[in-house]
Amino acid sequence: MVSYEEEIIKERATKDMGKMLGGEEEKDPDAAKKEEERQEALRQQEEERKAKYAKMEAERETVRQGIRDKYGIKKKEEREAEAQAALEANVEGSLTRPKKAIPPGCGDEDEEEDESILDTVIKYLPGPLQDMFKK
Repeated sequence: MVSYEEEIIKERATKDMGKMLGGEEEKDPDAAKKEEERQEALRQQEEERKAKYAKMEAERETVRQGIRDKYGIKKKEEREAEAQAALEANVEGSLTRPKKAIPPGCGDEDEEEDESILDTVIKYLPGPLQDMFKK
């Protein structure tokens, strides 16, 4: 006794052999309808996936905002907007372009700091070397 599954396997095998020997494929009358349903199912799955990830990202953003509020951290966009507003506020009455901000430690430094650092280094040198640098 042959099971239903075995019959389907044999039927498919004979169809495949017929195709390989040059026989024509059988046209499925509902193939276009099935393909359309498959495409619709794929679109629906993609929409569900996007909705799921949008929901997850919204939840993550609420957690991030809670952390920002707790520790007083501003968003990058907010910091950039405040910096731009500060630059514009300085420029309103000026006819020239604003000077670029010089980061600390670059450019004009106080010579007093340099001298105090040099003095500190000289203190830790042995006596004869201290005399050489003082002259």
